[in-house]
Amino acid sequence: MPVPKLIAEVDSLFCGQVVERWPGRASSAIHKTLVRGKQSLTWTGFALDSQADLTVHGGLDKAIHHYAADHYDAWISEDQMPAGTVPAAFGENISTLGLTEENVCIGDVFKLGTARVQISQGRQPCWKLNRHTQNDKMAFLFQQTGRTGWYYRVLERGEVAEGDDIQLIDRPNAAWSVKTVTQARLTRRVSVEDSVTLSQIPELAEGWRSAFAKFAVGKRDEDTAARLKG
Repeated sequence: MPVPKLIAEVDSLFCGQVVERWPGRASSAIHKTLVRGKQSLTWTGFALDSQADLTVHGGLDKAIHHYAADHYDAWISEDQMPAGTVPAAFGENISTLGLTEENVCIGDVFKLGTARVQISQGRQPCWKLNRHTQNDKMAFLFQQTGRTGWYYRVLERGEVAEGDDIQLIDRPNAAWSVKTVTQARLTRRVSVEDSVTLSQIPELAEGWRSAFAKFAVGKRDEDTAARLKG
């Protein structure tokens, strides 16, 4: 099947360091700031970026978080974010217009600057998103709307700069959009047949494959309190 033409411009790049944001709570690197010029992209993300808890953030399967700038108007019009809110508000590394959870798929490979990256999973929002946005419902709303963004693994290191193109070059799983798979993972409302299929998609992050394998045999109970409440 031919690879569809899908290309966007990297509007902005953001990186952040681990800091103590909330007294008595875990530290975080969710606060990202704009970086300009060529940025070195390593196997675990941008060289200037960091993650606080590597058990749930970062790593090879979650090296970069991409969020569609397309969604900001909706959050503002729904009164969930203040007027004038701009990208980086959700802790993303990459901001573009034209790529969304509905038109990108698990396993999609993109040329990004001089690097190559592959979509590995959607985002599982946590309590830090609520604190960072000062909206106690935001993690729930991310799940409800499917406007979660997605993560990349790095297939080939390189350099990326604001204004570079991000272009689709391979699509091995055209049936599985990021929105479909993320909502299946977060809601756990997915058929046994689809759970089996998803558990066997090699491009899907290992943690999500394992979760779908459990769903396939009826193990759908999951304690999300630590993730959503901290």
